Amino acid sequence: MIKNKHFSTLVLSAVVSIAILATPSYAGKKEEKALKKAAKLCKQTYPANVEGCAPAFSRSHGNCLGCHNIQGGTQPGNVAPPLVAMKARFPNRAVLRAQIWDATVKNPNSLMPPMGKHKILTEKQVDSVTDFIHSL
Repeated sequence: MIKNKHFSTLVLSAVVSIAILATPSYAGKKEEKALKKAAKLCKQTYPANVEGCAPAFSRSHGNCLGCHNIQGGTQPGNVAPPLVAMKARFPNRAVLRAQIWDATVKNPNSLMPPMGKHKILTEKQVDSVTDFIHSL
């Protein structure tokens, strides 16, 4: 009997947590806060391209810093290559955009999430992030 009671409490807690986190207004506010925080850093580091920098630096959006090192970013990752000299690495902007949209097209084993394909970023954000990354 006690086990069932604890299990029921656990299940109820999980359902309530999922309902709260899945509520668009809660999720939207959290994402908006993360984007504003990233934009604040971007205004100092990349004032000419805050629109592309903010989703790239935001932990709730592109989160490029989770894996890549980008100059001026905080807590960069080291799993993926640093994002430097991008015009030399990707002379064609469209190829870079395709990589950001869905890196698994070129490499099915890529750890990079398909930002556009899985709607992690909007079309506009993919374009803005592409412009930002291409400028590095």
